[in-house]
Amino acid sequence: MFLKNLFKRTSEKIELHDIQAIILRERPLPYHGVNVFLEMQDGQSGKAFLKELLPYITSAKNWWDSDDAWLSVALTYEGLKKLELPAATLESFPDAFKKGMAARNQKLMDINENAPEKWEAAFKDSRNHIAVSIVAKSKAELDAKRQIALHILSNHAGIKLRFQADFDTPVEGNFNHFGFRDGISNPEIEGSGAEQLNSKERPIKAGEFIFGYTNEAGNHYPMPQPFEFARNGTFVIFRKYHSHVAAFNKYLSEQAKSKDEQELLAAKMIGRWRSGAPLNMCPFKDNATLGADITKNNDFDFSNDQSGKLVPYSSHMRRMNPRNSKMAVMSDVNLHRIIRKGVGYGPALTNGSTKDDGKERGLYFIAFSAKAMETLEFLQKEWVNNGNFVSLKNERDPMIGLNEGKGTFTMPGDPLPKRFIGMPTFNTLKGGMYLFIPGINAIKWMSEVSL
Repeated sequence: MFLKNLFKRTSEKIELHDIQAIILRERPLPYHGVNVFLEMQDGQSGKAFLKELLPYITSAKNWWDSDDAWLSVALTYEGLKKLELPAATLESFPDAFKKGMAARNQKLMDINENAPEKWEAAFKDSRNHIAVSIVAKSKAELDAKRQIALHILSNHAGIKLRFQADFDTPVEGNFNHFGFRDGISNPEIEGSGAEQLNSKERPIKAGEFIFGYTNEAGNHYPMPQPFEFARNGTFVIFRKYHSHVAAFNKYLSEQAKSKDEQELLAAKMIGRWRSGAPLNMCPFKDNATLGADITKNNDFDFSNDQSGKLVPYSSHMRRMNPRNSKMAVMSDVNLHRIIRKGVGYGPALTNGSTKDDGKERGLYFIAFSAKAMETLEFLQKEWVNNGNFVSLKNERDPMIGLNEGKGTFTMPGDPLPKRFIGMPTFNTLKGGMYLFIPGINAIKWMSEVSL
């Protein structure tokens, strides 16, 4: 696996053996997996279940070797309450985490099409307590791990299976449902051991993502108590999106005449060609070799494109990581980064089809941050659903913004910019939740702690 060659054991400074693998480990290619959501009937059942599952939870030790399947576990605030943790520990969690994602919908711009009342039933109540996630490189390995988890589950009558959400690589070669290469541009974490792939960026302090380490400000973010419980854990963002791929293809066909023009518009909306090649490195034609090269496809900044004529300011890639763009509303980009581990679900749509086949397909957006709730609220309200920070008024992200048939996308050019109007919402939110993913030792503590 290529990641083995990008790892420097001498730079390992964080406690990988106590951090769950999913936070750092890259998905295998192809990938297959399942998210299992469980309900706890009582705290003793929950503790017994976690204790039996503990030996199978995969740590981030040797995280660069993604050949093996791995299993992780996280809990919602309602799950932590059901586990009957000490009152002081429960009280130490942030209010946004306690209230849950649905209750914060106004701050997240989860309104109208994306409003909680329109979410799937599984996300509308507080009975999702434990989430078990399994990722593997083959269906056989996935099924083997799944059977272990289900066998353990069968030993605990007080733990009920709510639902399973299977996922896998949507399109061969790690492309998402819209046909773009996926999994590019995660931040490099100081002390994780990964070699720096972007010569224009420096690794970000581990404390931005994992509790117990120094953050970008040189201190520690507020964390759940006691310290030993929080250390090497973090918060998880989980959001399910339905992707309207046919609507995306239809919009391209309506806005651009030729196939080449449609591909250029799609690339401008994303900031990359479908291969993953960044526009500012090859602005006129896709370069599949560059797009597939992990050592090069993210090694850039926007110093050669401050006007946005190569990569529009409103493109998805530039909004979510402005790098060194000159923004109207200044912000430290490193404070708003997240580790993204999203995965696709559902069958691929027939290539280029503009007719919806009625099948469920989309993305499970999974991300990690030591201040996940605050970061997501900022990203959703300011960078995704607002354009003021790049002088584009109320223009929204073309791919994940709430555009509702009224969206506008601006493509700078000479002598005048081009504006594309009437853009629909291409990804509709179907549900979401916040979770806490503990360190390995914290799971042991939770399985044994008593009031």
